[in-house]
Amino acid sequence: MSSTALARIESRVVRCRLCPRLVAWREEVARVKRRAFATEIYWGKPIPAFGEAGARLVIVGLAPAAHGGNRTGRMFTGDRSGDWLYEALFAHGFATQPTSVRPGDGLELVDTFITAAARCAPPDNRPTPEEFARCRPYLVAELGLLTRARVVVALGALAWEHVLRAYEERGGVVGKPRPRHGHGAEVVLARIAGDAFAGGRDVTLLGSYHPSQQNTQTGRLTRPMFHAVFARARARIAEA
Repeated sequence: MSSTALARIESRVVRCRLCPRLVAWREEVARVKRRAFATEIYWGKPIPAFGEAGARLVIVGLAPAAHGGNRTGRMFTGDRSGDWLYEALFAHGFATQPTSVRPGDGLELVDTFITAAARCAPPDNRPTPEEFARCRPYLVAELGLLTRARVVVALGALAWEHVLRAYEERGGVVGKPRPRHGHGAEVVLARIAGDAFAGGRDVTLLGSYHPSQQNTQTGRLTRPMFHAVFARARARIAEA
């Protein structure tokens, strides 16, 4: 039932046209294309989440890349951020292979569900607060169907904040001071009474720097740092 309900949510995501600026941008990118992908047909629509409905690990990104997910139609697929992510997931047993270039390339997630705070590729990689707000109901709805979730990894400060907001919209209490994002930051999201998210159990929220080229090429995020987050996720799942 969770798989079917998630599929319905993702079908609504793909049809979404709530944000005129993002609709115009994603479709313009799909028309103009990048020279390296000139012969390809771009997806050019919102990107659905994917993975296992019974996943214990949930990964929340920021938004699709213009020539990554917006081109391929799958999150973190066909761009450098995805190269880092799938390498780390494979190393820690959360994916069946360390690379992904397109849907249907053999990659399968293991005990993992990947989603994002915003589903359309935004100009300058930055949705507006209003665009995040219009998109957040999809994340809120997904959380309610991820009944076996034990760990949520937020890739970047904006993903972290919108996970907290989605948790609050489901009835969770974050408290004060508000947990701050940082690489390796960790906070327990207490069970929400009567809510289906995580089957009514506590969830660990882990923070990571986003594996964007801005972070990886400057050394702000190194491979050992990134892998440590997923090693921690694996440990937390084992303890749950």
